[in-house]
Amino acid sequence: MQQSWDSFVVVIVDNSGEGRARRLLREWPGVRVLDNPRNLGFGAAVNRGFREFPADYLATLNDDATASPDWIAHLAGALEGDPEAGMAASKVVMAGTDRLDSAGMNIAPDGSSRQRGHGEPERFHNSPCEVLLPSGSAAMYRRAMLEQTGLFEEDFFLYCEDTDLGLRGRWAGWKCLYVPQARVAHRYSASAGVASPLKAWLVERNRLRLVFRNFPLPQLLASFFWAAARYLWHVVDLFFGHGKAAEFRRREGGAWRLPWLVFKAHADLLRRLPALLTQRRDIARRRRIRPRDFRALLKRFSMPVRQVASW
Repeated sequence: MQQSWDSFVVVIVDNSGEGRARRLLREWPGVRVLDNPRNLGFGAAVNRGFREFPADYLATLNDDATASPDWIAHLAGALEGDPEAGMAASKVVMAGTDRLDSAGMNIAPDGSSRQRGHGEPERFHNSPCEVLLPSGSAAMYRRAMLEQTGLFEEDFFLYCEDTDLGLRGRWAGWKCLYVPQARVAHRYSASAGVASPLKAWLVERNRLRLVFRNFPLPQLLASFFWAAARYLWHVVDLFFGHGKAAEFRRREGGAWRLPWLVFKAHADLLRRLPALLTQRRDIARRRRIRPRDFRALLKRFSMPVRQVASW
């Protein structure tokens, strides 16, 4: 309600299934609240809000994030100034710290996406530039792009749906701007936990779905090699007691569930393969750039799998 932009609609989509948001927002009559009967996931919630209240731009903001008063103004201004940009990424800071959560997103050759600049001092990444895609925790999308690509993939439920949408936008020829003046404080992974079994399962399952939907065939096949390399780095990190796998072991009392979650994710991939191939063909029909140009984008904004395992 403190935003300096004077023409926007706030839509809260309540996934609690208990009407919590409506009770909390009784004193804010200008806020639209949509109640879902159960938790339908991030993508489905955002999609419902945008379908019922369409606009020229869709800004997404997690319920564990707080935007600066000029957040909308900076993002909308950047997109209005560049008609070739379909997405804009915020400067997201980890709440209560002087450290970055994200300055846009990068991608590893196995399809894992991670925040650009994560953990670095907030004073870094202060120059506007082009990035691969935005983090959905605090992003803005152009309606014209969404009409071309479709909205968030609802089957992802949580995690990687912003990467999937961003890659589809890239295939459709749109670019993404990083707008450091659009600042947001984010309580990182407040919903599912920093290193929880739920997060590990959803991230690995959705990584595989994302690769099959969006990667060119050579990169799709190579992603299995790169994923194996990342699994090996997880084992090394477990031995030395650092990295995501070691953090999972400390929080969950053991890492024995991680191989099971990886197996489960690949079993889900086999079960979903016919549907994913259909989705892949649909995405291919919307392409506006050549596969070699898309491969160049993946290479330009690539990050090593070693870094993925360490975070």
